[in-house]
Amino acid sequence: MTINFDFNNVTLTEFGLGLDKSQRSYVEELRSYVQVPVDGEVQKALLAMAQETYGLMMAESEIPETYQPSEKYASTEHLTLSLADDMVVSIKELHNAVNIEEDASALDLIDECFAYYARFTDAQNRRLTAVRRASQFKGVLKKQLIKIFDDTLQIIPDKVFKLDNDFDFLVDSGQLHILRPSGLEFTAQLQEAIMAAVQSNAVAISSDIFYVNFESISEYAQKHPRAARYIASIRSQSEAQNVDKDKLKLFCERTGVSFSESNNKLEIDDSNVMGFLEVLDRRRYEVDLVKDSIEVFRASGRSPIIPGGG
Repeated sequence: MTINFDFNNVTLTEFGLGLDKSQRSYVEELRSYVQVPVDGEVQKALLAMAQETYGLMMAESEIPETYQPSEKYASTEHLTLSLADDMVVSIKELHNAVNIEEDASALDLIDECFAYYARFTDAQNRRLTAVRRASQFKGVLKKQLIKIFDDTLQIIPDKVFKLDNDFDFLVDSGQLHILRPSGLEFTAQLQEAIMAAVQSNAVAISSDIFYVNFESISEYAQKHPRAARYIASIRSQSEAQNVDKDKLKLFCERTGVSFSESNNKLEIDDSNVMGFLEVLDRRRYEVDLVKDSIEVFRASGRSPIIPGGG
């Protein structure tokens, strides 16, 4: 997937920090972004990082899959996610923000830094935002750094900051281009967003499969993050659309998911919620290779198979 940005014609580079103020009880907005002025050499380094990130993405896969909350990903994978997705509202706000507060002293708050970012603008006035979780950026402060000065080694008394080689994800006008899914999940606080959206996601799904009582499923998922991720994935992938009631009941029976019926609605108790959501999220499947024995498995990951595609 081609990124909507021209790396060769950058007219503006901005740099800043994401600060987590949770240690300060008097602060209402716990997370915020500030801009920090940087010189031309740092701007060049940031652009090189963004280009390196895109190169690594394309090396992973030129045709990325869509990020799904229920999937377990490797440390690096090339994925995409629509900037319009409700899960990444905070990233969209950063990308679109105008006149982010500038604070040259923000580096003094480095212990509160959860991420750093760069925003680039090209000659066509298109913006690219690049974000990295601040693990290395903060980690340097915990080390004793030395330099050669007058033929002797001396400890550097000032704070020293180390940029990474690449970013976790890039954002253009319509998509997040992801290299490190865990970096996105941490920075965008996806777990919190997914848990907060359980009720609305469940309501949306129940409008497609109205013959299932989703109230009890929603209550369960509000206490169980994995279930909440399944519900978010089912909604985002529209996996509840056009599901036939009789086929759903039959598949649940064949794959060990128990249910009852009341007033023409399927009732799923707490002990079977995860199995039921796995069915809807296409994670339970049968293998019929042994005579008189159908084996049932749970998929930890899944990708559609194109007939004849190998």
